[in-house]
Amino acid sequence: MNKIIDLPVLYSLRNCPFAMLARIAIYKSNQPIWLRDIVLSDKPAEMLAASPKATVPVIVTPKGQVIEESYEVMLWALSQSDPDDLLFATDAAKFDSMLALIYRFDSEFKSCLENYKCAKRYSESNIVECRLACEVYVQQLELLLSEHEFLFADRESLADIALLPFIRQFARVERQWYLQSPYPHVRAWLNAYLQSKMFSKVMTKYPLWLESRQDVIFPDLHF
Repeated sequence: MNKIIDLPVLYSLRNCPFAMLARIAIYKSNQPIWLRDIVLSDKPAEMLAASPKATVPVIVTPKGQVIEESYEVMLWALSQSDPDDLLFATDAAKFDSMLALIYRFDSEFKSCLENYKCAKRYSESNIVECRLACEVYVQQLELLLSEHEFLFADRESLADIALLPFIRQFARVERQWYLQSPYPHVRAWLNAYLQSKMFSKVMTKYPLWLESRQDVIFPDLHF
């Protein structure tokens, strides 16, 4: 596709939770980008030249800036445009609290989640122990969501969209247990997202870029 519009390029992998974070933030920013869906077994030379780290997501701006960490992509997108005020621009204390929660989940919960997923995948005997380690963090979300509709207020924030892909993974490890677990507020919060127009758009399956060489405008704002 000839670039009739000079936009940032996002290299993405549909089911990668980190790439999902980037697409969610870009969707929420209402700022379009060129989307290039890839597979990890066949990474484009253009992506590797921009980011030798070779992981998704990667944003390359029209001026050549490369952003290659999911949370940096999120903050970049919302710094361009934040129509829903997900960053709570006028509440520095709440913004700091959001970052602290995101950091805790990033540095602690995700390793517990990986252990839990592995225990399930390989039918290991410590699956309950691994689940309990995850529940420490899920309980914190349940408490926050018992106080308001979203994690920090009755409207969504950066923290909600930053944790969404990983709580989605947690919910899928032992599905039947999760549906009866003592976390009704987390379930309602997650279900609302999974059934939303936003999530449907973010998870749309596009042709692989290396096969089609066609960039896709995301989100589609009728350009």
